[in-house]
Amino acid sequence: MVARSIKSADRLNLQQQTYFLRYIGWDHHDELLNNHQRMLQVLSKALGEFQQSLDELGIADQVITFTGSDFGRTLTSNGNGTDHGWGGNTLVMGNAIQGGRIYGQYPSLALGNANPLDAGDGVLIPTTATDQLYAELARWFGVADKDIHTLFPNLKKHNQTSLSQLI
Repeated sequence: MVARSIKSADRLNLQQQTYFLRYIGWDHHDELLNNHQRMLQVLSKALGEFQQSLDELGIADQVITFTGSDFGRTLTSNGNGTDHGWGGNTLVMGNAIQGGRIYGQYPSLALGNANPLDAGDGVLIPTTATDQLYAELARWFGVADKDIHTLFPNLKKHNQTSLSQLI
C-alpha cells in the first residue's frame, strides 16, 4: 500500500511524502538471539518485497527506506538476553544509496577498560549520531545545506564527513 501511495503522489498533488511503519516487539530482554533471528527474517522479507514493488512501479529512484529504533542494546547478558543501551544499527536502502558499506566506526566488542567506548556494563557510546544520518536524509529530501543546522542544531558537535558518501 505504501508503494502504491507513493506512485499516486502526482495524482494526489503531493511533492514529498513520509511514511512511518511500525514493527514492534524488539524489546527482548530474554531469548534475544532467537527472537531477533525470527524478526529479522520478517523484516528482510518485507524490505525486499517493498523494494521489488518500487522497482515494478518504476518509482525506486524516488524512495529511500530506512529503519530506526529508540534505543540500542548492551553487549553484556542479563542471563538470557540484554538490557537497554545506547546506539544501534540503522539500515538505509534505495537506488540513491551508496550501499554495501558500514558508515561510522564499527566498535570493538571488548568490554570494560579494554574498550574506550564502553561506558560500563557493556553500554557502548555511539560513534555516529542520529543527527548525522537524518541530516543526510534531509539533504536527499532537498533541504538546503544552509538550513541543515536549523533542523539539527547538535550536528555541529559531530564529525560532518562520516556520512557524506551515503547518498
